[in-house]
Order: sequence, then structure tokens, then C-alpha cells
Amino acid sequence: MELREKEVLVVGLARSGMASSLLLLQDGAHVTVNDRRDVQNLTVEERTFLRAHPLIRFVGGGHPASLVNEETALVVKNPGVPLHLPPLQQAAALGVPVITEVEHAFGKINSLLVAITGTNGKTTTTALTGEIFKAAGKKTYVAGNIGVPVSAIVQEVTPEDVVVAELSSFQLEGTVRFRPQLSAILNITPDHLDHHGSLEAYHAAKSMIFANQREDDAVILNADDPETLALRNRPTCRVYLFSRKMEVERGAFVRDGIIILRDQGDDVPLCHIDEVAIPGAHNLENAMAAILLAWLGNVPLAVIVRVLQTFSGVAHRLEYVRTLDGVDYINDSKGTNVDAAIKALDAFEQNKVVIAGGYEKGADFSAFATALLGQVSHTILLGQVAHRLATALDAVGYAAYTFAASLEEAVQMAHDKAQAGDVVLLSPACASWDMFKDYEERGDLFKEAVWDLEGEKDGR
Repeated sequence: MELREKEVLVVGLARSGMASSLLLLQDGAHVTVNDRRDVQNLTVEERTFLRAHPLIRFVGGGHPASLVNEETALVVKNPGVPLHLPPLQQAAALGVPVITEVEHAFGKINSLLVAITGTNGKTTTTALTGEIFKAAGKKTYVAGNIGVPVSAIVQEVTPEDVVVAELSSFQLEGTVRFRPQLSAILNITPDHLDHHGSLEAYHAAKSMIFANQREDDAVILNADDPETLALRNRPTCRVYLFSRKMEVERGAFVRDGIIILRDQGDDVPLCHIDEVAIPGAHNLENAMAAILLAWLGNVPLAVIVRVLQTFSGVAHRLEYVRTLDGVDYINDSKGTNVDAAIKALDAFEQNKVVIAGGYEKGADFSAFATALLGQVSHTILLGQVAHRLATALDAVGYAAYTFAASLEEAVQMAHDKAQAGDVVLLSPACASWDMFKDYEERGDLFKEAVWDLEGEKDGR
């Protein structure tokens, strides 16, 4: 779409809103940014951005429908912005296109685009995939939901480069023509139902990652996840599967502890699963997805193995913090839903003391409560959902829990409860927005609180 001298509305500022606005200014558009916050409540970075770009008109403190009219050519929404806001409803009524930052940026990328989504494991898989392509000598941009908006890198990318993008359901739901050459769906479990309204709508958003892929493109699906495997007959592109439980016709699987790559009947042994540095069975799945993406991207097998042997994970996902008095402290702040938290529990054989709770997303905590039985000696609950979590624990007969008013208090409680040989695990099973800006801020505060603890050798 030609946007020079056209009126464009960006709904939601934050990182992606700022990146979108800059890209739209470069397109020659007249940009209005709308946010629920007024100027006084924006971050310092956002206020500095607006002062540096006086051509951007800012409207804050609400979302008036009048921001969209017959002169509006396009609306670009921040990924987390709900579609029921008045300007977006007005756009729908007037037939004005509403897209996400990713859709706008996609049209400007002419390099290999690798896109990764899933309820859990996106960040680890994206980071690992990016590291493999970098190790192969490719200039690689890792962007999207992992921290750097896709719009922020499009001016730098050349046809010889690689873009590896982590994409959430929020980012995918507004795509129209978005088409990666390689894509992966890691798993689909109930999440963000407060935003999407139903599991079916959440599925539909995730499926947009392969909606426009062609015969010479490829999508990678998790054969061990029923919801993801159910999509295998829908894409028009090539489909590859990965599994740690069974052999697959085309893709990656484990045989006698060896990761095998298979395509057109040929089996290629890669390495032993014990050589994969990141811990946990779920991370073996993530690793196999990254392996396939790199393999299909023509990365030599030796390079893939070398990175698998050294890549230890990402911050805030099963991140080792410290051992104190024989207790390991693990930061899994990125465990923002029930399935992620259960996988974190399963990653450690030791007894655990768990810190859980946070923002209310309407999740069913019954599976999480059941998972605590027999492997978690005590659970500390905090945040908006603490009492609803307690109800779920009561329902399965788990009574070893206490409430904390802050994360710092929770860490101290966990330290008091844990014995030598235990793991103290922050894996909230919830988003962070009730108490923190994001999961990163929550994880950083957890790490600070852990390092502030004093052990017996410190005079405790």
C-alpha cells in the first residue's frame, strides 16, 4: 500500500508502536499515535521518542472512535491491543485495514524469514535458531516478541541476511499477507483466552503463521502435541514433524538416544540427546524444532551440533541464578501459563519449593495443582490470582502453601522452607502485569532478591 501523504493511525505506543511509527514516517505517512495513557504516564523512553519526532501526533488518555474516519488509510495496532476498542471497531465499519506491526514490516523484508510461534518455548527456540544461523556465518537478526520489533530492523536487512522472528498470537492475528519461508508451531495449549475469547480463535491466530506459505516453503509442527499435530493437513507448503516419542515420516525424531533427521526416506543421525545443553524434555522438543529450521535453511550439520552443545538457554527461562546452602535457585519468570510451569516442574528431579501467581488471564489451574503433588514440598502464592490458585490446590488436597505480599517476601519464605538438595523455582503460571511491567522485570527482581539472601555461611 502506498502511504505517502496518507493518514495512518497507530494504536498503542510501547516498543512496537514506536518502531511502527518510525517506519511509517519513512513511508511518508501522516502518523497519529493513540494510547490509553496520557503523556504524563508514558515511560521516559516514550516521551523522549515523541519529543524527537514532532511530526507524530499523539492522542492519549483513551481511544476515541473519531480517530478513524474516511481519510484514514490504515490502522496499525500494537499486538496487545484488543480488537474491540472504538477506533478499531470504527475502522471495521468503514472498511479501513487494521494490521499489526509485523504485517507492515513484512512487506519490506527481502531476506530469508524464519518465524516461530507456540504457546511455550518460543523464546528459547528463536534464540537457539538465531545462534545456529549466526554460527553458520550468516548475518542474523533475531526480532519480534523476543524484544526487538521487526519494524526496527527492516532498514538494515539485506537479501543475504536471515531474520528469525518470535511471533505471539497477538502479532499473528492481524496478519494478512505475512509469509515466512520457514515457520514452526511448537505447541498449542490454552492461553490468552481473555484476549482471544475462545480456544478456536487462539488456534486461528497461531495458524496464520503458515496461512500464506507456498509449496516451496516449509512449516514444522510438534507431533507430540495433539493440538499442533491436528494442523498437519492444512498447510499448502511442505510439512515437517518433530517428536521425542516416536518416529516421523519427515522431520526429526529420537532413536536409541540419537536425534535423527529424515527427509524423502533418508535418515541422517545428528547427535546424542545428552549433547543438547539446555535442560528439560520440553527443551529437547525446542531444540529439534531449531535443528529442522536450520537444516532446511542449509546450515551444515556440524555447525548445528556445535551450537547445541554450547547453547545453555535464555534469561528468565529455567535460568540458574545461584546455589545457597545447597539449594539451587531457578528463574522461570517466562513461565507465564500453566503448561509452561508444569514443564518447568518436570525439568528438575529434585524436591521443589515453588513461587507462583500473578495476573488473572482466566486460566484453569487444576492441572498445575495436580502437578505439584509429590514433587513440590511447599508453594508460595502471590499476585492477583493467589486465592484462586489456593482454591485449585485445595481441590486436589494440596495444603502446603502460604501467601506472600511481594516477590521479595516470597523469596525469603522459599529460602526458609527449602532444604539442602532442593530447588527453589519461580515459575508463576501467570503473566506479570498485575505487579510488574513484564516478565523480565519480575525475573530481574527475583534474581536480585535471591542474591540478597544470606545463607548460614553468611551469618544467617
